[in-house]
Amino acid sequence: MLAEVHEHDGYPVNWPDSPGAWLTPSSLIASWVAELDGRVAGHVGLSRSGAGDAAPGLWSARAGVSTDATAVVNRLFVAPWARGHGIGALLMGRAVAEARDHGLHPVLDVLASDTAAAALYERLGWQLLATVEQQWSPEQKVTVRCYAAAARSARAQPPAYPASCRTPPLR
Repeated sequence: MLAEVHEHDGYPVNWPDSPGAWLTPSSLIASWVAELDGRVAGHVGLSRSGAGDAAPGLWSARAGVSTDATAVVNRLFVAPWARGHGIGALLMGRAVAEARDHGLHPVLDVLASDTAAAALYERLGWQLLATVEQQWSPEQKVTVRCYAAAARSARAQPPAYPASCRTPPLR
């Protein structure tokens, strides 16, 4: 499914040498897949903040806490055939709930060019912290939008959809 998303949307921007390792970074707290009609339709991960993440530093500076108080929502994608069923919102809701269960504030970075993802985050009540440039490699500079989940009391709840969300077995 990741290859299908990459071919359709160009996500991830740089195809990983090992897609399985890319989906399960050492900083991973948990990950989930959504199923629709018995087929895997989407994925999301939740990780500890890393050196390449901009949002944890921005949010922690604004909140006056350590970046250790954040969790990064990442590796979110939905199969092209499954879009329009609320799967992205379902996965986001699951990742946010898990972060909060661990006492962590959810944040994320998204390419500024990924307007569909940014629109989803904003519909779910996420707050734009800043738009920054990052040097991903000597040859690749990107612009990312950094978001933080809304305060708990203002958290948007995704509606119920005909999809399920489960934690996949790690391979």
